[in-house]
Amino acid sequence: MSVKNGERNLDFDRIVDRKNTGCLKYDFAKQRGMPEDVLPLWVADMDFETSSYVQDALAERIRHGIFGYSEPMDSYFESVSGWMRERHHWEVKRQWLVNTPGVVFALATAVRAYTQTGDAVLIQQPVYYPFSEVIKDAGRRVVSNTLYLGEDNRYHIDFDDFEKKIIDEQVKLFLLCSPHNPVARVWTKEELEQLGDICLKHHVIVVADEIHHDFVFQGEHTVFANVKKEYEDICVICTAPSKTFNLASMMMSNIFIPNQQLRRRFRKEVNAVGLSQLGVLGLVACEAAYAKGGEWYEAMMRYVADNIAFTKKYVEENLRGVRMVEHEGTYLVWLDFRGTGLSVDELEHLIIHRAKLWLDSGKIFGESGNGFQRINVACPRATLLDALERIRKVLP
Repeated sequence: MSVKNGERNLDFDRIVDRKNTGCLKYDFAKQRGMPEDVLPLWVADMDFETSSYVQDALAERIRHGIFGYSEPMDSYFESVSGWMRERHHWEVKRQWLVNTPGVVFALATAVRAYTQTGDAVLIQQPVYYPFSEVIKDAGRRVVSNTLYLGEDNRYHIDFDDFEKKIIDEQVKLFLLCSPHNPVARVWTKEELEQLGDICLKHHVIVVADEIHHDFVFQGEHTVFANVKKEYEDICVICTAPSKTFNLASMMMSNIFIPNQQLRRRFRKEVNAVGLSQLGVLGLVACEAAYAKGGEWYEAMMRYVADNIAFTKKYVEENLRGVRMVEHEGTYLVWLDFRGTGLSVDELEHLIIHRAKLWLDSGKIFGESGNGFQRINVACPRATLLDALERIRKVLP
């Protein structure tokens, strides 16, 4: 195990027992309608300990013993902005930053801030299911510019349909998933520019969920606001350390809104729900992760990249009728089971009750996800192999 710069948590093969810790992934199968003995590779958190620098920073803050109201200090912004500059070539300004207790919270806030009851909000299914939920829960209408799976085994955007939906449905807001969850696309700068120019033309606000921006295995992530200067006036960029450093329960997200008017409207909705300061431990964890977690992040990425390659090879060699969609970004692999001839219900039964696996069913991402399963490969190789072999043993 490496001790370079003091980083201790670089053994990603080590299996950490997460049971009986209030862990959503492992402790709530029965409450979620699953058999208690399923192996969970569903929700998007990793089975890896976070950077030891984050652990040490949290321990030091806990020893202080006072947990009163707290706000981000200059060092916090320097850490966040430094990560964005070095990893994503994006210069952010402090006044752009709004902290929220999660990206889904920010999506819901944006829907309320920028649309009215009954308005249409555009998404691109199959997509992360809270996109639809926050739209419906706010009394808005879901409109999908559905992605299509090309002959190159990658998903693509129907740009003509994208613009047509905006015009026909009088769309005011577009929720962009970049990189895309669950289809694992890393949108090119050219694709983002085509989307952005259509949105500029029709005065559509773009809320970009870029929470997976640090997980790129093919291509390069481009921050939507950084594609063209004009896009700064129509966008909200949602980021967080939660996926990158496995900090979801810290409830800390960094939302960047360059346009003052959009930022004011967003803040008004945040204030309306009674949110003021966030938890101090989230602030501490985020600052430490971005300031000192680089070695851990790079080692973790190498491990996850190997898991993705391992999954692809295993699927091709052992899972008849199953195809892994070409993987560009995120640690969530999109498996196409349609070649098995199983119906949606038959596939569900096979995965849950015969393989005893808890994956994310494609149907929750929209109708276009039927016949697919999403599997989280950010886990020790032994866990991943166990899951894949369970599928192999029960396939018809």
